[in-house]
Amino acid sequence: MRHKEQPAPGAGAVPKTVRTAERLARSNPESSWPVTAYRRALPVRVRRGVARVVSREVRSQTKQLLSVWPSVGPGLSTARAEREIRRHPRPLLGAGRRVGRVRGVPKVLLTGAGLTPLQARNDNAAAVCEALDGAGVDYFWVRGRRNDSAVIAVPAKERARTCTALAGLCERLPGYVSAMDGRTATPRESAPGFAPATWRRLATAGVIRMTWYRSDPTGRLTLGPKYGCDIEFWTEEEGRLRAPRPQPVADEVPVADAPVWESGALFTRLAAPGAALPLVRTRREFASPRPDDIRFPIDVVYTWVDGQDPEWLRRRELAQGRPYHEEAANTARFASRDELRYSLRSLRQNAPWVRRIFLVTDDQTPSWLDTSMEGLTVVSHKEIFTDPGVLPTFNSHAIESQLHHIEGLSEHFLYFNDDMFLGRPVTPQDFFHANGLTKFFPSPALIPMGDPGDQDVPVSAAGKNNRTVLDSRFQTVITHKMKHIPYALRRSVLAEIETVFADRHRATAAARFRSLDDLSIASSFHHYYAYQTSRAVPGQVSYAYVDLAHPDTARRLGQLLARRNRQAFCVNDTISTDDEVEGQRQLLEPFLEAYFPVPSLFERAPETTGSGTGTGTGTGTAGLSG
Repeated sequence: MRHKEQPAPGAGAVPKTVRTAERLARSNPESSWPVTAYRRALPVRVRRGVARVVSREVRSQTKQLLSVWPSVGPGLSTARAEREIRRHPRPLLGAGRRVGRVRGVPKVLLTGAGLTPLQARNDNAAAVCEALDGAGVDYFWVRGRRNDSAVIAVPAKERARTCTALAGLCERLPGYVSAMDGRTATPRESAPGFAPATWRRLATAGVIRMTWYRSDPTGRLTLGPKYGCDIEFWTEEEGRLRAPRPQPVADEVPVADAPVWESGALFTRLAAPGAALPLVRTRREFASPRPDDIRFPIDVVYTWVDGQDPEWLRRRELAQGRPYHEEAANTARFASRDELRYSLRSLRQNAPWVRRIFLVTDDQTPSWLDTSMEGLTVVSHKEIFTDPGVLPTFNSHAIESQLHHIEGLSEHFLYFNDDMFLGRPVTPQDFFHANGLTKFFPSPALIPMGDPGDQDVPVSAAGKNNRTVLDSRFQTVITHKMKHIPYALRRSVLAEIETVFADRHRATAAARFRSLDDLSIASSFHHYYAYQTSRAVPGQVSYAYVDLAHPDTARRLGQLLARRNRQAFCVNDTISTDDEVEGQRQLLEPFLEAYFPVPSLFERAPETTGSGTGTGTGTGTAGLSG
């Protein structure tokens, strides 16, 4: 799927949210050098012990004090590194290049708009291939163990020419190199490839990694060695080339075999099957899909509402619904914090393999959304409800029950609420198996026992109903809620649920507000039903849940921004008042802008974006540095 690039943000006046995000990225106490050093020096069990005896307030105050401490100084090696950059015989800086610090060490950063991990990986590999082609070096792509870094094999006898070619490349395009010792997937540090001494130190390394540090124009997102390109030196023995480290596909190939050409999409699961990536040179051993490769398309569905739209509010009032529980329709469920904008950014950054995005709304669209872009379809409730007489609806359970009716939706899809975000690159295998099975992610939180009652929050009431219906069908009792992670779903399973449990499904779809009789079909029922019918299995994803109403929210957001170590996270609230919602917006938007500074392809150019960007959670849940 091809898209036109949008202009980079920042042309003209810098929005207030962006300025605040830049300050947050610079002053975040969770990323200060004393706190970082503390985490590196002490094991997790020791830090947890400290947390048990020192109050949250004291820890927070200490971090704030430490964050304003001056740096311990650049040190001789750091100062030398910056001098080498600025005084290099070849000019290393200029247009699209600047000096920045990565973990406190000066590096040459290549800056550009539209930065993504997949693009950084591909650009790094393309630079290596171009240099090897220019030097006449024989090489072939290898299917490695990781998706974020490319792997290229070179005969060991070509080591000298290879290193000379890569050293010359680093003189033209300032890059860095490190030895891969096999114990770590990503080296913490890398040495300048434009310094001759670096190559002398790597004279015997079996695998080296080439890295070009890439940054967005604001400097809030920097992609480093995690997305580098590995060069493996394969040794020749008895007419065969042998790999210097364990391989997932083949550890030896004939010396004399002819190369074959395959799409670069075959060598990373970050790219969609059949994505329009350039052809790369490989060997026949690496040129075929593996059994665990996912080759079916995967779409994404969002549900969204502008809870501040006067016309929508009028329809809601005319519906004269009487929600049984305040959490079913309170201010927080429909509050605007611009989550959808940043959730789409996270999707573009971290799941570029998604085929198409469907936005399900009550005939609304955010003012900033460019609905003309290929790959995005806005879907009205009227298009998916089998009984339009139940509309309008203000019940997320009802809307979720109809998602499988979306025209053109793939069999396998992910369902997002707009408060769900992908914090790191993920692959389709994180949510699906190649044989079509879906994954689900049970929460430690339990579904309360007993029948639904007026004191149950909606998620608990629906969970109890799910349990009753599934128990009657399978004689098994479900006990756990689901994590608020993008839900992996299948259209055929949802359609089957609509048929097998017709009465309960119809009642859920007809409830205009969340009711005591609802099933939570997309977020829970589907997973347990698919599991019982051998179409789903439990999965594992690193995850964080941030409750905006919690007094410790600022610290938790700061940790997420500093560590960027969660594949998915949710920022949710269901109980806040109007005044509290405004305070949360001022806290949340700079965090999201700092975490996801690169606009998605679906955002209008800044000068055409209106000020009213209503986003809410009513229909759903009511500088990555590598």
